[in-house]
Amino acid sequence: MTGMLIHELIRQQAEVAPRRTALRDHAREVDYVALAKEVACAANLFLDLGLGRRDRVAVYMDKRIDTVAALFGAAAAGGVFVPVNPLLKPEQVGHILQDCNVRILVTTPERLELLRPVFPACPDLRCVVAVSDQALPPMANLACVNWSERSNVAPVPPHRTIDADMAAILYTSGSTGKPKGVVLSHRNLVAGADSVSHYLENRPEDRILAVLPLSFDYGLSQLTTAFRVGASAVLMNYLFPRDVIQTVARERITGLAAVPPLWIQLAQLDWPVGIEAHLRYITNSGGAMPIATLTALRTKLPKTRPHLMYGLTEAFRSTWLPPDELDRHPGSIGKAIPGAEVLVVRKDGTLCQPNEPGELVQRGVHVTLGYWNDPEKTAERYRPAPGMPMGLPMPEMAVWSGDTVKMDEEGFLYFIGRHDDMIKTSGYRVSPTEVEEVIYATGLVAEAAAVGMSHPVLGQSVAVAVYTSDQDGSISEKLMAACQRQLPAYMVPDRIAVREEPLPRGPNGKFDRRQLAEELAGLCEKAPS
Repeated sequence: MTGMLIHELIRQQAEVAPRRTALRDHAREVDYVALAKEVACAANLFLDLGLGRRDRVAVYMDKRIDTVAALFGAAAAGGVFVPVNPLLKPEQVGHILQDCNVRILVTTPERLELLRPVFPACPDLRCVVAVSDQALPPMANLACVNWSERSNVAPVPPHRTIDADMAAILYTSGSTGKPKGVVLSHRNLVAGADSVSHYLENRPEDRILAVLPLSFDYGLSQLTTAFRVGASAVLMNYLFPRDVIQTVARERITGLAAVPPLWIQLAQLDWPVGIEAHLRYITNSGGAMPIATLTALRTKLPKTRPHLMYGLTEAFRSTWLPPDELDRHPGSIGKAIPGAEVLVVRKDGTLCQPNEPGELVQRGVHVTLGYWNDPEKTAERYRPAPGMPMGLPMPEMAVWSGDTVKMDEEGFLYFIGRHDDMIKTSGYRVSPTEVEEVIYATGLVAEAAAVGMSHPVLGQSVAVAVYTSDQDGSISEKLMAACQRQLPAYMVPDRIAVREEPLPRGPNGKFDRRQLAEELAGLCEKAPS
């Protein structure tokens, strides 16, 4: 696989197993030959529209075959694809379009109408491709074409691309401020597909359910892993957990990936008899799966093998706990995945002893290229790998996770906690600042701080403490309404508490989020049930 580009995985399978099903969505199914043609047509359309080498193509749609064709078509053209979470609101999509200088946007007519107000702030955007067969109204300063036109474009030679080139930018919430774009190379994506398909023992007969957003590295991985081995991926935009189980049964799914909040819900439902005859494995990442949830799933799916994983968008995937080690090492996040080395490091850069807490640092081929357009944040997170020989003239860069872990005598890792204030809810990383900015924009409060509260299903829920001198009893409701209008559902606070005094501060003058979290937890305990 040396030197292979991510879109070439599809073309390779089209040559090896042309009629094997590659993708299925709610409306249709395509084999690898058809998918390769769809990708080539998308690439030709983007090039015909003037896509330059390494130009960014954003795709803002739900999961469907056209979405996948647009993403991989951008890579095939020599551009960079930017999958945008379909749950994001226009203001957040606008930030992404502006931040990474998107040239072409692929979306649906309905989403296009919602985005019109943000386009004036996106000067690099040149063209919108609407997935529709209908005529589209003209847009000032923007070319607007139909996705259906891709079949009428003559083949255009793609830009020269090598595996070290950018392939994708995935946006993840930062510990402060707006979301950051993590830049992945073709090498990162192909190496990730190699590694995961190896330890999951994927095979051409697999049918992998793609439930998670493709804007997540974990969600995108379901596609790249399938394409690596010639398996089939089934695209799903689910509404309820029961829909997932029904789809697993109906489509005879062999591999299912989910995040802890979804697993908690799935573990509480009844699974059809015999489903484990084809459901070969399940995987978890995006947070620790509660032991009770894992126990319930293993009881209901005794023949299905659970793979517990830990990962960073900045390094794709970090560790994996084999199913055979679940009982020997309960609570462990496993060992480094193939092709990676995971180190536990002290503040001075030296390696920790067994069972000594330290920062998780990852080195290897999965380490991504940094944060787009943000050298300061890149320098904080991407630093020279510890323990390298002094004579090495160019330091190898590693990802310093900001997570505290420990490693036992056998090399198994255990997660302890995070260094920053990120809130992990429903498998998403939520920046407190993103929520606070919406609160402040209302003009109703003087101070606001968002914190994460322990939640039995979501992992954490978002709670906000605010201070205002105006003790209008409706302020909490007004703030909640603003959040519901401007934030995706997973960011909307579960609780907004109005204080009569300024928020507590620590020695450095920053809000004391730990104290606020304790106060909010106390209020929840006192609240009537």
